[in-house]
Amino acid sequence: MAKDFATKVYAVTAKFPRHEDYGLKCQLNRAVNSISLNIAEGTAKNSNKAFDHHLEIALGSVFEVVAASYLAMDRAYITKDQQEGLYSDGERLSKSINAFRNTLLLS
Repeated sequence: MAKDFATKVYAVTAKFPRHEDYGLKCQLNRAVNSISLNIAEGTAKNSNKAFDHHLEIALGSVFEVVAASYLAMDRAYITKDQQEGLYSDGERLSKSINAFRNTLLLS
């Protein structure tokens, strides 16, 4: 899910104006990459507590992407439909991450 979310964000940010290459576009792309990378890094940890920490960071990055999508919509870089799609995907992903975190805490 995180990889698919990244693909969608990159498709949207590819159409941002050039002056945002090192601004909001970069921030969105970095945040969405952080989701998958923190999940991957967490799998290498030797404890559920450490893995949970990386999942928590990934979750924060999901919320960062969603928040940035509102900024992008306010600046007319993306449409309301695109923003709602990112919100929906982010909500679904965050629920999955939280569900996984709950299984780690029960183990």
